[in-house]
Amino acid sequence: MARAPRRTPHLRTAEEIARTAAGPRPLPSLAPTPARRSPSSARAITASGLTVVSVRRPSSPMVELRLRIPFGGKTPEHAARAELLAETILLGTSRRDREAVDAELAMVGGHLGAHVTPQRLMLSGSVLAAGLGVLLDIVADIVTGAAYRSRDVAREKDRLIEHLTIAAAQPAAIAREHLQRKRFGEHPAAWEMPKVDLVAACTAASVRGLHRRSVLARGSALILVGDLRPRHALEAAAQAFDGWTAAAAAQPLAPPPQVSGGAVTAYHRAGAVQSQTRLTTPGVLRTDPGYAAAQLANIVFGGYFSSRLVENLREDKGFTYHAHSSIEFWPGLAAVTVGYDTAPDVAAAALVETRYELGRIAVGSPTDAEVDAARNYAIGSLASSLATQSGYASMLASLAGSGLDASWLAEHQRRLLRATTADVARAAERLFAPATMTGIVVGDLDATGAALARLDGVALDGR
Repeated sequence: MARAPRRTPHLRTAEEIARTAAGPRPLPSLAPTPARRSPSSARAITASGLTVVSVRRPSSPMVELRLRIPFGGKTPEHAARAELLAETILLGTSRRDREAVDAELAMVGGHLGAHVTPQRLMLSGSVLAAGLGVLLDIVADIVTGAAYRSRDVAREKDRLIEHLTIAAAQPAAIAREHLQRKRFGEHPAAWEMPKVDLVAACTAASVRGLHRRSVLARGSALILVGDLRPRHALEAAAQAFDGWTAAAAAQPLAPPPQVSGGAVTAYHRAGAVQSQTRLTTPGVLRTDPGYAAAQLANIVFGGYFSSRLVENLREDKGFTYHAHSSIEFWPGLAAVTVGYDTAPDVAAAALVETRYELGRIAVGSPTDAEVDAARNYAIGSLASSLATQSGYASMLASLAGSGLDASWLAEHQRRLLRATTADVARAAERLFAPATMTGIVVGDLDATGAALARLDGVALDGR
C-alpha cells in the first residue's frame, strides 16, 4: 500500500500568528494578581545596631542569606583596599582556616560569596535549612575575626591585578569608566574599578585596618529568606552576632552630585572596531511618588526588547544588536542610563536617532497600548524576580540600601496598576528631555570624529 506523500507544514510568520480571521488577537485584560497572604516575616534591630529581617518562603528546604554593609569611602585607596578585602574576607578567620570554612559549609550544603561596590559590601550565601545555625556562626566569625593572612592576601592580590588588567581593556569597562567620570567627576561613586597600582600597594595590614574601620554592625542589614521560622531565625541571628559590636556605624556612600545636561564627549580609542555610546539624565528615586510611572516610561523608551529605542536602532536602522535604558540608584540620587554599541561609521547617525526618540517621547504621549505592554512587562518581571528565595532575598537587600522594605514591594505592584497613560507621559517629559542629557561616545575618532563633530552638543576630547 502506497504511503501518502508527506505534506510540508506551513510556517507562519509572526504577523500571521498574531492575527485571526476576526483581526488581531486581543490581549488578555490586565488584572491584579490574585490576593495572596504576605509571607510571614519578622524584623528586629540588635543591641549592636544590626537590622535583621527574616522571611518565611518554604518553596525549597533552603535559606538564603544576604548581609549588606554600607561601605562608602573617600579616597581611591579605599576603593582598592575594598576590592581586595572582598576577595579575601572569606579565606579564614582567627578560629578557622580557609579549609575549615569550606568544609563546614560543605557539610550543611552551604556556600558564601562576597562582592563590593562603591556603595556596599555584600556577603551572599545559601544553606540547607537545617544548617542555618552553622552558616550564621561562620558569617559572624568572618565579620568579627577575618584573618587576612599575608599569604592569602598576596595570592589574591596577584589574581585581582590580573583580572583588573584584563577587565580595564574591555570596551564596555572603558565606556563605563568614562560615563561615571562624566556623571560624578572625582566623587567616589565613579570608582567602580580600582586602579591596578593602588591595588598593588595594598598590604595585609591595610586590608585588616579597613575591615576594622568599616565592617561594622550598626547600619548594616542581615536578610534571611527561606524555609525558616521567622522569630526563631531572629533569635539565632541575634545570638550569633552578639559579639559584633562597635560604637561607630558603617559608613554609607556620600550622595553623588546631581547629573546635569551638557555636551556629549567623544573619546578616542585607536583601532576600535565598535563605538560605545552611553547617555545619562537625572532619574527618579524609588521613594518618589512618580517612580512607577517613570519605570513604565523608561520601559516604553528603552527598557525592554519591544521598546521604541530598540525598534528604531535595531529593527528599522540596523545600527546595533541591542540598545537599552535603565534607572540606576545611588544614595539620594537616581539616573537614567542609555547605552548601545555600533559600528564606527554609524555612531553619529545612531546618536541622531537616539536624540530623535528622546524628543519624541518627551513631547508626545506614549499610546495606551505601549503603556499596557510596559505595565505587563514590569509586573511580570517583578513577579519573576521575587518567585525564588534567592531573588526575594536579593531584592530585600537592595531595598534596604534605600531604607525600604517588603511593604514597598506590595505597594509597588498597585502603583504600577494605577499609573495612567497621562502619568507616564508626564514622567517621560521629566526623564527624557534631550536638553537634560549628557554622555560619552568611545571609539576610533579617526573613523567617527568628523561625523560626530558635525553634530550640535558633541565635543571631541582633546581634538
